[in-house]
Amino acid sequence: MTVRRSVMLGCGSYLPSRILTNADLARTVDTSDEWIVQRTGIHERHIAAPGETTSHMAVHAARAALSHARVDAQSIDLIVLATSTPDNTFPASAVSVQADLGITHGAAFDLQAVCSGFVFALAAADGLLRSGAFSRALVIGAETFSRILDWTDRGTCVLFGDGAGAVVLDAQELAGTRKDRGILTVRLRSDGRHKSKLYVDGGPSSTGTVGHLRMEGREVFRHAVAMITDVVEEAFKATGTTVADVDWFIPHQANKRIIDGSAHKLGIAPGKIVTTVDRHGNTSSASIPLALADAVADRRIKRDDLLLFEAMGGGFTWGAALVRW
Repeated sequence: MTVRRSVMLGCGSYLPSRILTNADLARTVDTSDEWIVQRTGIHERHIAAPGETTSHMAVHAARAALSHARVDAQSIDLIVLATSTPDNTFPASAVSVQADLGITHGAAFDLQAVCSGFVFALAAADGLLRSGAFSRALVIGAETFSRILDWTDRGTCVLFGDGAGAVVLDAQELAGTRKDRGILTVRLRSDGRHKSKLYVDGGPSSTGTVGHLRMEGREVFRHAVAMITDVVEEAFKATGTTVADVDWFIPHQANKRIIDGSAHKLGIAPGKIVTTVDRHGNTSSASIPLALADAVADRRIKRDDLLLFEAMGGGFTWGAALVRW
C-alpha cells in the first residue's frame, strides 16, 4: 500500500545585499563585537534596502527554488508563505508572490507562527498535498525584521536580520516507509501563556501601529532547549527513527548557544549541525530554508539524507520535522 508524500524537489534563498556587521552596530548602540559574539555567535546580518519588501525577497527565493527543482512556476498550485512581517496587513504577501510569478490558478496564503513559521508552513502544505487537494507547492519563509526592531535596544537589535528561503514540494505516491523521500512527520506545539516573553508591542486591533519587537532574552533561552527536544523526540517516535539516523540537524538560527545546547541534549554531533546564524543572524521563519539552501549549495546535503528541522518562536510556538532529502 502506497502513501502520498510531500517530496522536496529543490530549494532556494535570497539575502539582501547590505551587510550590517557587529562593528557597524557598535557605532550606533552600546555594544561590541565581543559582547554580541560571546552571547549569540552572530558576526553579521543582512538588512533589506529601502523599498525591498518581504514579498520581493520571497519571489527571489521562490524563483531560485523553482530553478533548482527544474520545474516551471505554472506547475505550482499552492503557495504557503511563513512571515511575521508581511508587506501589508492584508492582502497576504503570498498573493503578491503568486502574481509576480505569473500564477493565476491554485491558492496562496500567509501563515504566522513567528520563528517556527517555516515548520508550521511545511505542516500546512504537507497536509494539503497529502489530502489530494493540491499537487505541487512552494513553501517560503521570508522576513524583514529590521522594520520592527527598536534600534536603541541592544538586547534585540543585534539579533535579527532579513532574508528569504523557499522549497518546492511535490506530491508523490511512495512505499510508506521511513526510507521514503519527503516529509516523514511534522510535530507542532504552542503555549500562549508565554506571549509576554517574546512579542511585538503593536498591531492593527490593539494600537493601530506596527510596533517593535520586545523580548525577555533569559526566559526565552531557558525554555528553548527543553521545548525543542520534546517535539524532536516525538518526531523520532512517530517515524521509528533515532538520533543516529539523522544526517543533518538544521535548526532555527536564533542563537548559537541555543543551537549547541539543543544538539548536546539530543546527542547530535557538532559535525552534523548546519549553522548560518554567524552570517545571517536570526531571520525568523526564513532561517531554516536559508540554512537548508546553504548546505545544499555546498553539497553537504545529498539525496536520501535524513534532515531534522526544529524551531521555536514567539507565542510560544515550536515544532520539528523529519524530512528525507
